[in-house]
Amino acid sequence: MESSTKRKLTEAELSAIARKALGQGASAAVELTDGWANAAYLVTLEDGKQVIVKAAPPAGTKLMSYERGLMKTEVEVLQLVKKAGNVPVPFVYAYDVSESLVNCEYFIMEKLEGEPYNKVKSSLTEEQQARIDYQLGVYNRELNEIRGERFGLYAAAEEVVLSWQETFMNLLLGVLADGEREGVVLPASYATIRSETAKRAAALDEITEPRLISWDLWDGNVFIKDGKVSGIIDFERALWGDPLMEHYFSHFNQSAAFLAGYGLKELSPEQLRRRALYDLYLDLIMCIECPFRQYEDEAHLQWAQDNVAQGWARFLEAAEHVRP
Repeated sequence: MESSTKRKLTEAELSAIARKALGQGASAAVELTDGWANAAYLVTLEDGKQVIVKAAPPAGTKLMSYERGLMKTEVEVLQLVKKAGNVPVPFVYAYDVSESLVNCEYFIMEKLEGEPYNKVKSSLTEEQQARIDYQLGVYNRELNEIRGERFGLYAAAEEVVLSWQETFMNLLLGVLADGEREGVVLPASYATIRSETAKRAAALDEITEPRLISWDLWDGNVFIKDGKVSGIIDFERALWGDPLMEHYFSHFNQSAAFLAGYGLKELSPEQLRRRALYDLYLDLIMCIECPFRQYEDEAHLQWAQDNVAQGWARFLEAAEHVRP
């Protein structure tokens, strides 16, 4: 996706980056355009080996309030998950914040084998998809078994210890403040959305232990090879919170196989109350981020507006259905 936040790197810059970190230049480089915020490149080294270079937006780029320390978060969480167990994530070869070669942070990581799940899913049978979804449930559960010491964004440095309700509502209110500043039109007034979400925030008090959450584990960030999950990428939005916030529990995914792999049969009324808040939060972000990214794809801009309108209706309907 074309976005104003992406720092475009030239082949000369990519070759210099590779030489500094890996001792050899690049013989070829291709931009990978599927990402939404960071720029990513498939770089072929002089010896034929391929790696991925990711570049963060330059300092001063206008980002949303929750988008703090994205690249630092991704690198550290990749290293944390790699060390913790069996979840297949790429190895990080180098991370540079010096801006000595280019005016942005960047890191180099292993190129995963396989293809993104969202690109091959339609070619797979239902049985093949179910096996993959089950495997993702197992991996997502393992990821969420990593415990933290506080709630909040991975890169945050808050000194005050907050509850999960306070943490999540601060995130949601921050996104609404971003939208208000940019004049983003939502399906209800900002005051109404704040009021309606506050009424339901007590459901979040059930969560008392911070767990690591990818929050961006969707089909596009899952690699598939030979009908199996070969890797998972993109942890820049990771946080410590409620595992139910993970994308595969969202309204975009209705996979019984994922739930089975995760160890659940269905969501309880209490979980559905929390999930309604998390769904709305994601729908709001995907709409409010549009002016920050300056997306030019009119179809996506319209989709974002339609989705948040549907999301608001879903939120109100879900609140009625799961009322105690």
